[in-house]
Amino acid sequence: MQELNNIYPDNKQDMYQLLKEQMKAMLEGEKDVIANLSNCSALLNEALIDINWVGFYLMKQNELILGPFQGKLACIHIPIGKGVCGTAVKTKEIQLVKDVHEFPGHIACDIASRSEIVIPLLLQDKVIGVLDIDSPNVARFDEVDAKELEEIAQLILEGCAWEMEIRYDF
Repeated sequence: MQELNNIYPDNKQDMYQLLKEQMKAMLEGEKDVIANLSNCSALLNEALIDINWVGFYLMKQNELILGPFQGKLACIHIPIGKGVCGTAVKTKEIQLVKDVHEFPGHIACDIASRSEIVIPLLLQDKVIGVLDIDSPNVARFDEVDAKELEEIAQLILEGCAWEMEIRYDF
């Protein structure tokens, strides 16, 4: 899987700059939520090294429901306030977890995951979903990842017609 990453610079800032440019180009001209989230998860999976799961959970009937992703099978329902994703929804804050085994209430969908970052997707101060990324490495994510992934989440929010997706609580 890593051989796909050869177009991405080793420098993290440069890698994220290229990734954001690709994300903008990919989102241009397409507003469908599910189509865009599917391609976004694929693009993130190609660009980010040392990850084993990347995807989206979307709010539906007051809980998170699995959305487009890349990786192994995943939990389908996550209650607000439960696990790392549910905590991100409850707090409306990025969750940067260095070791998921030390996170109270962590939901282990893949026992190989050791660290996780979750970016809440906020639309008019309402959480409509989360971007969730797992890694098999402890402390894989840092503040640079948090800042850059938050910017990527904003590009995704701006690139989709959320009002057209009536099956979810946006």
